[in-house]
Amino acid sequence: MTDAAAAPTLLTAWKAATARLKEGRIDSPSIDARLLLEVAAGCSRTDILADPYRVVPEDQMALLESYIERRLKREPVSRILGKKGFWKIMLNVTPDVLSPRPDTEAILDVVMLAYPPHKAFTMIDLGTGSGAILLGILAERAGARGVGADVSTEALAVARENAANLDLDNRCDFIRTEWAAGFGDHSFDLVVSNPPYIPSGDIPGLDPEVRDHDPHLALDGGPDGLVAYRELAPEIMRILKPDGIFAVEIGWDQGPQVKALFEAAGFKDVIVVKDLSDRDRVVTNGPDPRTNPIPKM
Repeated sequence: MTDAAAAPTLLTAWKAATARLKEGRIDSPSIDARLLLEVAAGCSRTDILADPYRVVPEDQMALLESYIERRLKREPVSRILGKKGFWKIMLNVTPDVLSPRPDTEAILDVVMLAYPPHKAFTMIDLGTGSGAILLGILAERAGARGVGADVSTEALAVARENAANLDLDNRCDFIRTEWAAGFGDHSFDLVVSNPPYIPSGDIPGLDPEVRDHDPHLALDGGPDGLVAYRELAPEIMRILKPDGIFAVEIGWDQGPQVKALFEAAGFKDVIVVKDLSDRDRVVTNGPDPRTNPIPKM
């Protein structure tokens, strides 16, 4: 057998990486292997399918090997590569920000229904982190302008970079503050947030990908996981316009409690919206994606 015949290809490298991750009991081994291979070999998903026998040079294989070793130690793909897709955008992520998750996209499902394309509105993302929610909405709604607020200077730097990379920095600002402190009454049409909601005692039992790599500031919701909502509910009521909409992410078992907190703050018509896994995920006074038609262009 010649050296050329034995050389790894995109297909064999993908299969071998998938097998190693599967053996290491990594969730979604095939997807993770593909994402790591794409960056290591400078290829796309289409390249792997259309040109599967393209040879992968030694230096690229060495890089892929280093990625696989890190993934086997339960480092998330987003941390290894320094980026993560969310909604329809790609974001830089660092250890200073929560890695965006598909669950959070349930907030955007609500917002897309509430604000048809080209409608002008103002919004704020409280605890913006990487800027995922804010930038995901701005990318979809050309008439929107927004603010991302966070207590972390490092997180705000990541969010600003993401906004610039997406050419959205002309429609948003990022401000260091605690929740809505410093913003005037009735300032925004829309308020969104993915606050920390994991009970403190549950954090040691989280998957290593979350427990060891996401900032605990963005995870720890206090003894019962509801501390942030007690602070947020009256503040959101204060800064939201009278006919405005809010949408906050919650833990799958927190729907009734968070709904009650916002009702106690004075909100009417508060509902709990489920995510694609049929779990409670968002508390809002906006439309429910499951019972409302999607607005047309």
